[in-house]
Amino acid sequence: MQENQNEDVIEIDLLEIFGLLLHRWWLILLAAVFAGAMGFLLSFFVVADKFESTTEIYILNSGEDITYTDLQMGTTLTKDYAHLITTRDVLEQVIADLGLEDTYEDLADRVKVDTPADTRIVSITVTDKDPAQAQAIANAVREVASAHITNVTAVDAVNVASMANYPLEPSSPSVPLWTVVGTLIGVVLCVGGILVEYLLDDTIKTSEDVEKFLNLSTLGMIPIRDEKEARKDSVRKTYQNAEGDSGTLREIDPGSMPDREETI
Repeated sequence: MQENQNEDVIEIDLLEIFGLLLHRWWLILLAAVFAGAMGFLLSFFVVADKFESTTEIYILNSGEDITYTDLQMGTTLTKDYAHLITTRDVLEQVIADLGLEDTYEDLADRVKVDTPADTRIVSITVTDKDPAQAQAIANAVREVASAHITNVTAVDAVNVASMANYPLEPSSPSVPLWTVVGTLIGVVLCVGGILVEYLLDDTIKTSEDVEKFLNLSTLGMIPIRDEKEARKDSVRKTYQNAEGDSGTLREIDPGSMPDREETI
């Protein structure tokens, strides 16, 4: 990272950042594995399964002669029918018929109505934790909504295009999706943390940093040795052995020498 003090502009070296991320690859991999495992465990053991059941109705006047204009108008009115299905009168009647403990708002959040383009078919999908309950609610919504649409609009009848199915597999949560999303979140958070640490670090580590930040040239470098290494080097020396054999020299390990006091 290079900072221009005159213009208050921070220049970021992308190669340096790439090298930093490459150097911390193990940390990024660890975060990805941990977050992916958390996503897998949450979706598999914690989050409750939800099932979807879908039923379809077909709305069309029973007149003998049906023109193209009638079909186009019917397609437009399909959106009105879809809105009537989720009205308070319909859903509260379903709650009463099935003896549900849900409120109107709760059931409305679990009922989804779709109208395929250029058709007069209305699809009703209900989500529930119990597959049998989802099927029962979907069929009940279809029956109550059919009667309500017939009373409100001028249609002669609402036909059943398909009965509600019994869902065999949960629609959510998706374990692979949660695992992949968790892995990506772990990678993003880890990379973000590394970048924040890099941007906030303004310490001078090398002679190149001195030239970048202080605009000074380095004349030389003095190696710094820690106190422990310096003590070892000062104690290690050769000496004549105690028997007076001047030709035999050996090296003393500072850890094997007895402590002694020096008097000045």
